[in-house]
Amino acid sequence: MKILRLATVVLLSGAGAAPVDTEETQTLLETDALVAQGVLNLRSYSAKHGYPNPQTCTLKNVAVRREWSTFTTREKKNYIAAVQCISKKPSQTPSTLASGAKTRYDDFVATHINQTMSIHGTGNFLSWHRYFTWAYEQTLRTECGYTGFQPYYSWPRWSNDPAKSPVFDGSETSISGDGELIAGRNNTCIPAQEYCAISLPPGNGGGCVKSGPFKNFTVNLGPVTPVVADPVLNPDSNGLGYNPRCLRRDISKAAAQGWTKDSDVVSLLKNSANFLNFTTTMQGDFPNGFLGVHTSGHFTIGGDPGGDLFASPADPAFYLHHAMIDRVYWTWQNLNLQNRLYEIGGTITLNDQPPSRNTTLEDTIGLGFVGFPDLTIREASSTLAGPFCYIYA
Repeated sequence: MKILRLATVVLLSGAGAAPVDTEETQTLLETDALVAQGVLNLRSYSAKHGYPNPQTCTLKNVAVRREWSTFTTREKKNYIAAVQCISKKPSQTPSTLASGAKTRYDDFVATHINQTMSIHGTGNFLSWHRYFTWAYEQTLRTECGYTGFQPYYSWPRWSNDPAKSPVFDGSETSISGDGELIAGRNNTCIPAQEYCAISLPPGNGGGCVKSGPFKNFTVNLGPVTPVVADPVLNPDSNGLGYNPRCLRRDISKAAAQGWTKDSDVVSLLKNSANFLNFTTTMQGDFPNGFLGVHTSGHFTIGGDPGGDLFASPADPAFYLHHAMIDRVYWTWQNLNLQNRLYEIGGTITLNDQPPSRNTTLEDTIGLGFVGFPDLTIREASSTLAGPFCYIYA
């Protein structure tokens, strides 16, 4: 992290902004070295080409998203309080669309469920989730008084034992820990029980989250594609009915150690020659036994709703995971900004089923009743453009 911190300080100081004061960790990751290289590339690129929105966003006022372990106790508690706050505010989603959406937090879950088939395995996967995560961050700030920015969870830093990370250690400054142990469970099959391309052994949880700030958190929506053996089924087949239940987790060392190590992320960043290769490798190749950092990150959390492709945002850890997805995408772009900033690939249907046209930069991203205007993919391609103004440490 020292190299990364130095690069971030150079980037911001060179533009006139104050350096970011973050806690340094002892392990040097090659992933972070690539992030640092990308940060320096971004500075050079911005100096040569200017800023997309120089009146509103430059490196003098850019927000810096940081890893959860670098947050102070106060910063962690403020973030947790904001998440708890939006989980108590009323929903803005019409009950005719999602009768189970009861809270402002549920608006995000309902939107993700409603659009799942057109935002995964598609050309808009990365830009849509970038906008979605940013909208969540902004809602915490504008509606619940949060003054910080969205944290991320560094998979490679904690891949050996995710339950010991500050995100999942179950302390009062965590995003809560594992679920209660349910013994005697079978392996989890991915992508489905009837087609078990990848088999993950059960972890040490499986039941309701037992510690930390979200141990009494209520999940209202889903499941749609449950992975737990004893799901509480939703009254509506689309998962949008009212289905209150506890938050369940099964934190998986197998998923974390198998596909989110430093070498896995480095391989993704170094060996993805184009956008389509990058986004498809990130999301996994299940028939060939490859989970990918995206899916393995979800199954590191596991349980209900974390293992459900549709309802996974109902676990607050989703947003730290997807901030890391965005950080890796941002880094891949920064490593070759000339060619990658506006590169796109893929189609508009999940894994091109049914076959569909290619995604374009002018395609729009909509967030439904989350309450933010539509963007084009082009507008969401730079974290210094469109409505955005952030980078990653």
